[in-house]
Amino acid sequence: MLRHLILIPTEQERRVLSPVMAAAIGGSTRMELCGFGMTVAAARTAQLVAELAPARVLLVGIAGRLDDRLSLGEAYRFEKVSCYGIGAGTGSDFLSAESLGWQQWPGDPPAPAVAIGDTLSCSTAADGVEPRSEQLLTVCAAAASEADVVARKRMFPDAAAEDMEGFAVAVACQLKRVPVDIIRGISNTAGDRNKAHWQVTGALEAAAELAVRMMVNAS
Repeated sequence: MLRHLILIPTEQERRVLSPVMAAAIGGSTRMELCGFGMTVAAARTAQLVAELAPARVLLVGIAGRLDDRLSLGEAYRFEKVSCYGIGAGTGSDFLSAESLGWQQWPGDPPAPAVAIGDTLSCSTAADGVEPRSEQLLTVCAAAASEADVVARKRMFPDAAAEDMEGFAVAVACQLKRVPVDIIRGISNTAGDRNKAHWQVTGALEAAAELAVRMMVNAS
């Protein structure tokens, strides 16, 4: 049985993560790419979960922090993941699907408990690594300015970081009743597009080390 399915969005991230995580990847663990962005990540995760039937999924990669609650170059495990960009309007006029009265998935009767709105819970395993209580916010496009960050925080004030795959992976896992954890290394401050300020390698190494610790503790 496949105990852990590790999903990584891009090949660039995998090149840094793989050597650090190599010791933890045995016969009961498999590493695969899930793709970049919400659409491909949801479809690819659904495909892999159906084919491999893992006991647990870990999404590992980088994210941008939305404020200074999180530190650059450090990694965090998130308790909740929310979706920004599905709804109506843009910028300060944006309204999320759930705020408009729409569920993104109403659930298959007679099981309304699997209905999916704007936010999903994750972090289910007892492995000694406490998740962050703040939200991870999954977006269709990374923030390009401070104004983008302000608009996102207006709708999701508890959001501490943004990524582009977390909610999509969590949706695919929830529909198949597979536990999912999201581990993100903080590579940059959202809205700062100057890559000279980014700490991508350090953030990925920290994410890999946290993922390994979680898997070892859960064994």
